Amino acid sequence: MTLAVRYLAARTLDTAPAENPPPGPGQVEIAPAYVGICGTDLHIFHGDMDARVAAPAVLGHEMSGRIVRVGAGVADWSPGDAVTVMPLRWDDTCPACRAGHQHICQHLDFIGIDSPGAMQQRWTVPATTLVRLPGSLPLDHAALVEPTAVAVHDVGRAQVRAGEKAVVVGGGPVGVLIALVARAAGAEVRVVELSSHRRRLAEKLGLTTWDPAADDLPGLVGEWTGDAGADVAFEVSGAQGGVDTAVDVLGVRGRLCLVAIHPRPREVNLHRFFWRELTLVGARLYDRTDFEKAVTLVADGTVPAEQLISKVVPMAQAPDAFEALEGGGDVMKILVDCTDDSQGAAQ
Repeated sequence: MTLAVRYLAARTLDTAPAENPPPGPGQVEIAPAYVGICGTDLHIFHGDMDARVAAPAVLGHEMSGRIVRVGAGVADWSPGDAVTVMPLRWDDTCPACRAGHQHICQHLDFIGIDSPGAMQQRWTVPATTLVRLPGSLPLDHAALVEPTAVAVHDVGRAQVRAGEKAVVVGGGPVGVLIALVARAAGAEVRVVELSSHRRRLAEKLGLTTWDPAADDLPGLVGEWTGDAGADVAFEVSGAQGGVDTAVDVLGVRGRLCLVAIHPRPREVNLHRFFWRELTLVGARLYDRTDFEKAVTLVADGTVPAEQLISKVVPMAQAPDAFEALEGGGDVMKILVDCTDDSQGAAQ
């Protein structure tokens, strides 16, 4: 038995022993060190994904850890290796896979949602999902590789180029990561965020922020761009107001990259799309190249992980951490420490 954080029903989590199978052929067993809580985990916690998540479900897909055991036929990996996991399992047979888009397989198993996740003391996964971590990278920082890979993919989908002006609407964890990755690509970036706490954090990272409740956004955009409008906008807020802002800030032939998961259809100013010949692109998940670049960005400090981690809690406090994240404004990223053996798990 191993201790795990499990989703039982809407707004109900527990920390309890759970079965973890030993590694079979082509699999590895990992001892997760740190697991981040993300927006998708909160959707699960709220019961919004019950049609997809079979309770009791072990959550978590933003992780770092070390290999404990390897199964038969696993080469190039050994116990003690520091790893993160790209939590995608695809079928390689559907039209999306055959077209080379395995990360959005039409029958995708997103590990940590569709199958057991990382928020446990032992976790068995396919060796093909492993991504190697440099020995110099602290494991708590490495738990931010997965959300950074999301940002890398988003910036790539938006085709951000050096010298362009980019607006990120939503200054939560993914929004800030997108801003940092876009800045590293050479773009000038502005972050639009209602929360004063998140604006302050973004500004500590050297980002310029705008408050949509108090600032004259059209005037600021005009002054910043010489009335041309931004080249690219990222919608990361998940709100109708965020959609409106992301469309309105764009200049002629601007690109809107949709990142947030919108739980319901939204109104979109299609006349603006027509009038300015705008482009809308969706961005979902990542591929291995995105993940490997994310490792580099976290390891070299381009993504200052230490400043983004609000707190680290033991597994027994994970339910409280989910509730703390619901408020959003006063915390950025909470990690669950899965290495604490003092909580009664069978080893």
